[in-house]
Amino acid sequence: MLLAGVLGLGGYAAGGYAAAQAPEGTMSEAEVESLREVAPIPLDRIAAYLTILNDREKQIETLMAKPHRVGFGEDMHDAIEQFGAIADELNDNLDEYSANRRDVRKALPKLIAATDRWSTALRSTGEDEKYKVVRKIALDTVKDMHDLAVQMQTDLGAYFKEHPEAAKSEKARAAAQSPQ
Repeated sequence: MLLAGVLGLGGYAAGGYAAAQAPEGTMSEAEVESLREVAPIPLDRIAAYLTILNDREKQIETLMAKPHRVGFGEDMHDAIEQFGAIADELNDNLDEYSANRRDVRKALPKLIAATDRWSTALRSTGEDEKYKVVRKIALDTVKDMHDLAVQMQTDLGAYFKEHPEAAKSEKARAAAQSPQ
């Protein structure tokens, strides 16, 4: 059910919109819909991902704050696995925006700050055999995201400085895609 909705965005990839790829059950219908609504607007799409990942970070922190009970390891595994899948999906979007030189410079400082916070939250879970592997994958994904965002800041800044016409074109495209 969610997979069909998530993969329904796949047709947009060729048109310059990043496709969603998270496994079924990773995001709620409302989260999928929030991404679908902003699919053509890179800055808004990144903001939507930030909101979703911040919610997952809060889930992880809530699990850590409660007394550990039977099933804690499985719950933490699922929360971290969801976080990692969504972060990986955002990385795919960033790769596409970078390759297509979409002007997402305004979103990058918030994203970089968030990656630092997310890494801290993921590390705070400690190592446990039940979620050790997904924790490592999620931490690697967040590190990759941080590195990509930092590189994009540099690359996009230089590109749009050298190509002011491209910056104007990006502004015009963003204005045309923004809801009225």
